[in-house]
Amino acid sequence: MNARRNQNNHKKPVPPEHTNAENFYYVKQMQAKTPMVIVLKDGEELHGVIEWYDKSCLKLSRQDQPNLLIYKPNIKYMYKA
Repeated sequence: MNARRNQNNHKKPVPPEHTNAENFYYVKQMQAKTPMVIVLKDGEELHGVIEWYDKSCLKLSRQDQPNLLIYKPNIKYMYKA
């Protein structure tokens, strides 16, 4: 019984700070040229395809409109169109 109790007292390891899930998501959407809707914190919706990204921003390619460089802190959420 004591051996079992000792096993249960071990704490789970802390999850890694960076999982690369965000990078994987961006690359997947870029490769598939998935139409995306990006909703900004002020409620504005932007439609286009993610063409490029880095640590702090995304480049959104839009049809018949200028491309945009969007700072990630201004993004409320995004979803596939």
